[in-house]
Amino acid sequence: MIKVLLVDDQKILAEGIRSVLQSCGDIEVCGVCLDGAAAIEACAKEAPDVVLMDIRMPNVNGVVATKRIKEIDPDIKIIILTTFDDSDYILSAINNGASGYLLKDISSSALIDAVKNACNGDTILPSRIARKITDAAAMVSGGRQARLKKAFGLSDREAEIALMIADGFTNRQIASALKLSDGTSRNYISSIYLKLGVDSRAAASEKIKGVS
Repeated sequence: MIKVLLVDDQKILAEGIRSVLQSCGDIEVCGVCLDGAAAIEACAKEAPDVVLMDIRMPNVNGVVATKRIKEIDPDIKIIILTTFDDSDYILSAINNGASGYLLKDISSSALIDAVKNACNGDTILPSRIARKITDAAAMVSGGRQARLKKAFGLSDREAEIALMIADGFTNRQIASALKLSDGTSRNYISSIYLKLGVDSRAAASEKIKGVS
């Protein structure tokens, strides 16, 4: 039996979700909380397997509650269930330990499947949400590259490789990922070191992170 805690400040909606979940014989709704603060307390007492968490709530919002619950018990799986598909919300929730992010227009059967899959350790990200994350990550990466190019006079390719250096990629991994020969990869890295005024990978990484 999968124990599920519902967290939503709209009580009527929460009761509707409860009815949907309890139509499945494998799921037991162990409680309904109307804000994040109550959810944190309930998780400490009930130790649910899965929490369905709204984002915008009074007192403590869903992102903060997710972070605190994961600190209490890292094994609790938290799925954000909300009407908001803003990329900042999505990234904040995932970065604070959420196992998935669903919108409230989801079908009853898909919601039940999501709870079961999250309980089994899967990450629940519908394609629409995954695209939001990908687009947001691309914007962040593009901004970092632009700052590196401006700070050190790097080319587009050099800025791309510089970020990979800062992220811990080896020369061979860089060459493989960008489909470059080992020699070409080394030449780019040597040029980056020269423009950064460093002579080691550690120094380069530190300088890149300071800008990006």
